[in-house]
Amino acid sequence: MTKKGFILVGFITLKFVLQYVLISPEYDLQRDEYLHLDLGHHLAWGYLSVPPFTSWISKIIYLLGNSVFWVKFFPALFGALTILVVWKAIEELKGNLFALFLGATCVLFSALLSLNTLYQPNSFDVLSWTTVFFIVIKYFNSENPKWLFVAAIIFALGFLNKYNIVFLLLGFLPAILLTKQRSVFVQRKLYLALLLGLLLISPNLLWQYNNNFPVITHLKELSDTQLVNIDRFDFLKSQLLFFIGSLFVIISGLYALLVYKPFKKYKAFFWSFFFTLIVFIFFKAKDYYAIGLYPIYISFGSVFLAKILKSGWKKYLQPIAIAIPALIFIPMFNIAFPNKSPEYIVTHSDSYKELGLLRWEDGKDHLIPQDYADMLGWKELAKKVDSVYSKLPNADQTLIVCDNYGQAGAINYYTKLGIKAVSFNADYINWFNLDQKYVNLIRIKNYREKDNELKETSPYFKSSVLADSITNKYAREFKTLIFAFSGSTIDINKRIKSEIKEVKNDH
Repeated sequence: MTKKGFILVGFITLKFVLQYVLISPEYDLQRDEYLHLDLGHHLAWGYLSVPPFTSWISKIIYLLGNSVFWVKFFPALFGALTILVVWKAIEELKGNLFALFLGATCVLFSALLSLNTLYQPNSFDVLSWTTVFFIVIKYFNSENPKWLFVAAIIFALGFLNKYNIVFLLLGFLPAILLTKQRSVFVQRKLYLALLLGLLLISPNLLWQYNNNFPVITHLKELSDTQLVNIDRFDFLKSQLLFFIGSLFVIISGLYALLVYKPFKKYKAFFWSFFFTLIVFIFFKAKDYYAIGLYPIYISFGSVFLAKILKSGWKKYLQPIAIAIPALIFIPMFNIAFPNKSPEYIVTHSDSYKELGLLRWEDGKDHLIPQDYADMLGWKELAKKVDSVYSKLPNADQTLIVCDNYGQAGAINYYTKLGIKAVSFNADYINWFNLDQKYVNLIRIKNYREKDNELKETSPYFKSSVLADSITNKYAREFKTLIFAFSGSTIDINKRIKSEIKEVKNDH
């Protein structure tokens, strides 16, 4: 193995090690991860929550044993592959060993460390953005039409993972029109490549059509409940923090795209950077949606800095350039990752508040970051539901209905009894098993619904009880209630069918 190869393997190994040590064992999986894992039990070409790619990975995780190790392995893998693609992009741009080392360091010690701790579509989204950009560089260098087809395939995979990659096209296509590379639009093979990409994503588009385009409903709900709380200035501030240790490299890359002659053919990347950010800002997108934009500019910046720091006294600045991302990471290690207990976060809340980490999607500050609060209380919930379930008469005829997808997914993941919880929330509304007859009901509800739930549901059962609740005060599910109803006096299945129909009609 060459020297470059050893260094690359070292970076990838360090990446995997860091991803596993950055999460304290006192945290459970995060709310969204449970839903994504359950997708693997219900393979389809589309879902209410995400496109189908995540379900394929979840199926693989399930076949590998469904352990936390494998849940965390895949986002770490996608992060490691992002480092590899940036490395290859630097090589394509004729960068030397210093450029490779600098680029890998910048990507490693960035917001990707936080992003890659969670099993969500975001990790592959960043990888797909970076890979599409890399393939475009390959095409600009060779003008070989085969790269247009490769780009179409990668884009299609990115689309089947997260629709967010559409923003890449919205930013990059008009940028190409401003440069000499616009000649690509008269090439017949470009449109054949676009046709290939359309063909690959068509099963998901067909699913969307057959299901009345739930993505539109999802986007509307997102806009009404979350994006409305987004401040555009906060969005821009977050962009500085995501790659704060690499800002000088990214800025150098943008500058080089304007003045560095070897980068003349890549000027579309300069315009694309700003066009894409403008589109994100216009739509009031969540700040992390834009993370995939940055890694490729680290490639440009690393190559340019390697050129200007090549000789004379400037070469002594090379170690400093490499050290900056790592040195800035050190203080972030204590704040930006779930490696500290909730008690520690509360007693050091000022540091978290200054970085906006305590602000949730409701626009308000809370005790601990939202993602961390979404990683607590789930094992407790599943254990208590198992206990309640086991004490019911005819327990195997019990329907477990939750308020939200996190509750349902967590019960399904941690249960020791093999029970299956569902919800009228997200994709679970399509996963009710109504072929089985139910006589008991376990209901997971918000604590504010205590009186209403007993009042509304008790008349239909012989026995009703508030069985338990979540006691972890730092969990987002704190005080969530577990109701147990047994001996139904009505046809539960018929009632559930009616409620499912009502929910779907509302959407």
